[in-house]
Amino acid sequence: MAAVSVKCRSVCLLSLLWLSVSRESRVSMEDDLLLPYTNGHGPAHSHRYVRDCQPVAHGNTTHESWPASSFIGTPVAESNKFVSEVPRTSRWVYGHMTVVYDPLRTVSVLEPGGPGGCGMNQRATVKETASAAGCLFAQNGGFFNTKTDACLGNVVSDGRMVQDSGGIQNAQFGIRKDGTLVFGYLSQEDVLDKLNPFIQLISGVVWLLRNGEVYIDQSLKSECDETQETGNFQTFVNVISARTAVGHDAEGRLILFQIDGQTGARGMNLWEFAEFLKQYGIINAINLDGGGSSTYVVDGTLASYPSDSCSSDRRWRCDRRISTILCVHPRRCQSPDCSGHGKCVDGRCQCDDGWHGDACDSLECQPSDCEPHGVCTPGGCVCDAGWRGKNCSRECLPGFYGDGCNNTCTCLNGGSCDPVRGSCTCLAGFHGNTCGQVCPLGFFGPSCAQECLCENQCPCDPQTGSCNTTLSGDVNNTLHRAGHCLAAQMFTSWRSDEEAHMERPRLSERSWIIIAAALASLLSVSLLLHLARACRGSVAARLSERQDYAFVPLRDINGSAVGKGSDFVKSGGYHYEDSDSQDEIWAQPHSGRL
Repeated sequence: MAAVSVKCRSVCLLSLLWLSVSRESRVSMEDDLLLPYTNGHGPAHSHRYVRDCQPVAHGNTTHESWPASSFIGTPVAESNKFVSEVPRTSRWVYGHMTVVYDPLRTVSVLEPGGPGGCGMNQRATVKETASAAGCLFAQNGGFFNTKTDACLGNVVSDGRMVQDSGGIQNAQFGIRKDGTLVFGYLSQEDVLDKLNPFIQLISGVVWLLRNGEVYIDQSLKSECDETQETGNFQTFVNVISARTAVGHDAEGRLILFQIDGQTGARGMNLWEFAEFLKQYGIINAINLDGGGSSTYVVDGTLASYPSDSCSSDRRWRCDRRISTILCVHPRRCQSPDCSGHGKCVDGRCQCDDGWHGDACDSLECQPSDCEPHGVCTPGGCVCDAGWRGKNCSRECLPGFYGDGCNNTCTCLNGGSCDPVRGSCTCLAGFHGNTCGQVCPLGFFGPSCAQECLCENQCPCDPQTGSCNTTLSGDVNNTLHRAGHCLAAQMFTSWRSDEEAHMERPRLSERSWIIIAAALASLLSVSLLLHLARACRGSVAARLSERQDYAFVPLRDINGSAVGKGSDFVKSGGYHYEDSDSQDEIWAQPHSGRL
């Protein structure tokens, strides 16, 4: 028992010592750098240069696309460890291969430490990033700047564009929204495609396999640059070291590879690595960051053997703080909340009624399905008034109207129902809400909207408007009685008006002229008579002054006055030669005939 106790104490002390050392030696010395470029990332030439220098057999296509596996069973992924001999050498390599069955829903590109890590030029170990994200398996991904810690290349994480390299030509790996796996060189337009955008994208260096064939020579032409941190680009390709890659097989399954090593001492060069992947049935693959960055984590635990020495004790190996990682996680829905129209179950959105799509973001009906006579809703097409059918492409049947043609209307005498408002459009000769009324006298046509144009306001045919029409017996009798009544009323009214406005007898203008003329004549005659009398009086006065004139009053005619008068005449102072004649004249009254 004592011996066992001493042995236990020894094991415990060694364990505590190891834990103590491991806690103190977490920081890597980063003494195993394997970076292809001295400054920046990628060659300075354009995508057109890459396209023009590739083999003619590939045409203008500078990348390869492959439909991803849609396997929905379990497990999500399988990881295998391997120890393999490198062909035609005496070296052996140790590493991990992870097969991912449903990459669209279980693989993510993650920033160091979590979202925002690249923007803050932050680095973190694979274990730290993977543990925070709940990764089942994880390995290091893209390259980073060893001086500024900045992420390099294109980075798209779970549909979010983290950074755009501006068209730098390095080998790329990405997953598009529809699940397509993409490997190769991308133009700026490819990276920013909106029709089928990338939801995951990461940059590597060197396209290892293209369509099942080693593609390193072509990659050297496309990606080569003159300056590197570890010598020229050929050195980066040819040196043996720890390596990391991502590829896919013929079934669309994503394959992650990680090989332990140390630059110049253990591991594989890229030629050997490409052949190794080819033997495993890989179709397309790109090389990711390697050397001391090559790290593999399972369920938050470091499972690989990093090549960097620990800063506290070079006898130990520590994992390096790196940039982006590739994370294999339980199935997730593309939209965690399924766009608010469903729920996520085992990585797939179960959509509510009326919605479909991987993220439940598409209506069962598309707006174009319902236009121009309806609106697309979660319940399907809602048709405008007067239209019906799944796509709102059919008009209402006769007698129906309104939204969905669910309302009925009744139109008499052949009238038609408006499919939108439900109002009746009457045939000629009828009107009313249900077209049940004949046109009133004096109107005709559809809905009795036109007025007759017959002389003397006579009624017309209610359908055609013809004035030469024979109305029905009932209508004629009605008109006859109405005519008698109206005539009687009119005559009575006229008689009343005539009596009320009857004028008193009066002379005409002509009569007044005749009367005026007669009166004027009478006045003239009267005036003349007065003038004549006046004239006679004046003459008599003048004659009395003459000697041969004698004024004898009538009372003296038969008396002595005659003599007196004769004496007067004789004694007067007048003498006329013709006195005889004058005496004769004036003496006649005295002749005694009176």
